[in-house]
This record gives sequence, structure tokens and C-alpha cells, in this order.
Amino acid sequence: MNKKTKIAIIGLGYVGLPLMVEFAKKFAVVGFDINSTRISDLKKQIDETMEVNTKGLGTIKNNLSAQPASLENQDFFIVTVPTPINENKSPNIQALKSACKMIGSYLNKGNCVIFESTVYPGLTEEVCVPILEKTSGLKLNKDFSVGYSPERINPGDKKRKLTQIIKVVSASNPKALLLVDELYSSIITAGTHKVSSIRAAEAAKIIENTQRDINIALMNELSMLFNKMGIDFQEVLKASNTKWNFLDFKPGLVGGHCIGVDPYYLTFKARQEGYEPKMINAGRTTNEMMPKHIFLSTKQRLKKNGKKLEECTGLILGATFKEDCPDFRNSKVEDVVKLFQSRVKSLFLHDPYFLKQSGAFPDHIKLFKSQEAVFKRKYDFIIIAVPHTAFKKIGHSALRQLLKKKGILFDLKSLFPSKYSELSL
Repeated sequence: MNKKTKIAIIGLGYVGLPLMVEFAKKFAVVGFDINSTRISDLKKQIDETMEVNTKGLGTIKNNLSAQPASLENQDFFIVTVPTPINENKSPNIQALKSACKMIGSYLNKGNCVIFESTVYPGLTEEVCVPILEKTSGLKLNKDFSVGYSPERINPGDKKRKLTQIIKVVSASNPKALLLVDELYSSIITAGTHKVSSIRAAEAAKIIENTQRDINIALMNELSMLFNKMGIDFQEVLKASNTKWNFLDFKPGLVGGHCIGVDPYYLTFKARQEGYEPKMINAGRTTNEMMPKHIFLSTKQRLKKNGKKLEECTGLILGATFKEDCPDFRNSKVEDVVKLFQSRVKSLFLHDPYFLKQSGAFPDHIKLFKSQEAVFKRKYDFIIIAVPHTAFKKIGHSALRQLLKKKGILFDLKSLFPSKYSELSL
């Protein structure tokens, strides 16, 4: 491999875009995305994911395309398209299948196709490879090879960037594994970790997020228990964390396109294998019920304070799926909003990232796009749903001044010490 080695990145979201920027420093790279608006924005050096700065975008803006023809005569194809779930919580791999069909049309002998999208163990070889073979007329390991290197980017994390996270690599044959490892080693300063099979790499990725889901579910369940017992769960966690091997997970809403999605891919595959994954199911059930728990806890506390929910005005702070991240996809805050909006007098929603994105939430929801607008009203309840740094800067004192008499502050993620809020998880 050298500067003339050609790489095509398919899918330019929070995973594919940083990958393209890094590979472009060493190889001839083209970035493809079916979203022409996304390509147009990137060429103007605008990245709504906020993962790449203006300087980085400037280095690749002339190599971006929404035209499939840009995939001609490549050496490597790296697929980073989303793998969400359907309404029935089953895998939605349409984007992945479409990417495979498109790549197959341009696949040549000697090419290597590397997948980064999170899938259940076996999907790459059972679904993707047959599409590539059928479309191209070529045969795996005879004419072309396949690799799998799961993405590990943590959206909004400014400390652990792409190059600083160890990359797991795998491939369809030993020679291809060396090639895939060499490719990623050229940009990943943290190093790589080779595994013997694509299925092992797929499994490693999916249990990373499944493990987090189960641990957060445990914290959610414990927080509900201790709150019923009148025990400050923040204090409990602080005490438990004094032991060296305690895992520092916090309760809260679990959404996004990883932790709230990946376990469903694993349960789907488990059932195909005739196995019912009880613990994974239990974790998902607990985390999926948290919006309802938040609603009922708020209603109960308001009633205790002599307030009827239908006469109350509420404010929800935060709408993205995690703190200091501009991504609204699969945010469980929307589930919280839906539970409240038809049952209260007025409900308002504010997130600092509304200024950077439009259409993140339905039009009928009353959005405050500026912090100034928030301070022009008084509320019976305020729910801090996402602990953005911007909210911490406002301070608990200023937020409490926005409450009406006997109003309540529900601090879901304990942004402030528990003594400053009536409710917390």
C-alpha cells in the first residue's frame, strides 16, 4: 500500500467521516453518501455531527460524492452505514444490503470490502457476502476478500478520538487479515487487535454495548428501589465507588444508535439459534420502561405537592440521546415528551443543539431554541433529561428560580448534588 492506494468510504456519518479524514492523510480516498444534502454541507465544511473540524473537512471536500460512479476503480471499500432497528425491534439492514449491491457493481478482482457497521455474529458472511458475489459475479477468497473492523467511536467524546481507540480487525482469510491490519495500523496510533474470524469480531463489538445496557439497567433498577426506601442513590454510588473493582455505571435513559439498538441484534440472532437470552431481555425491558417511570414519578411528586398534572406547565432540558452530543436519533427523551405532552397544560423542550439542527423533533412540540427563551417563563416542573455542560453552567440556583411555588426539579442524571433537586434517578 502507498499513496496511490484507493479507498472508498461508504457512509459519511459520525463513523465514516473521521475515518475518511484520517485515511486521506496517507491514501487516495473518496467519500460517498446517498444523502446529497450531507455531501453539500460537508463540501461547505459543515459537519452536523461535530466530529470533524473545519480544517479536517477542508482536506477532503474535493473528494466527496453522492454519485455511485465515484466508486469505480477502488482497492478498498469501507462500509460505515447505519444499522438501526425496525418498529418491532428487529434488525433493519436495508442500508447495508443496498451498500453491498452498489459495491458489487464496482467490485474488481483483488479488492477488499471492509465492514464497520455493527451487526449480529454471522451477518457479514451470511448476508453481505452473498450479495457481493451475486452482484459482481466474483467469488469470495478467490477473487476478492472481506474484512470486518467494528467501529468504536464514542460520539461527542473529545478525549478518545478514532486514532486513540484500539481497532479490532478480522478478515475472510489470513492474507486479507494482514492487509486489513496493515491498513488500519497506518492510522490507529493506539494499535490493532487481530481476531481469527469475522464472527468473533462481530460478537466482540455487539457485547461491548450489550454489557453497558445490562449494567445501566441494573443501576436503573437499584435507583428505583433505593428511592422507594428513601436512600440517596448518589451517596450510595459514591460510597460503592471507593472499592477498586466497582463498575461506575449511572442510571438514566438509554437511547442512541448503539446501546439502545445493538442488544436487539443479539437477541434476534439468539432466537434464530433457538436460545432465549433472559438477561439481555431483562436489561432491555428495564431500560425501555424508564420514560414511563420518569412520568409516573413526576406525576406522583406533583400530586404530593398539591398540583394536578393537567394544570401544570413543564420544561424538559435536553433532547439528544447523550450529553454534549448533537445526535437526536433514537433519543428516549422523545418518549418522555410523548407521555407528558397530552397530559399537561403546557410542555416546553430546550436543547442547545436545536440551533444546529432542524427537524429533530415534531413541529407540534414547543421548542425553545435559545436559552433566553427558557428564562421568560415559570414552570411547575423542570426535568433535566440530558446533562449537557450548558445546563451545568446555568447552575441549580438559576434553574430553581424558574420553578413556581411547590414546583419540582427532576435531575435524571444527577447533574447537580441530590440536595438541590426533589427527584433524581
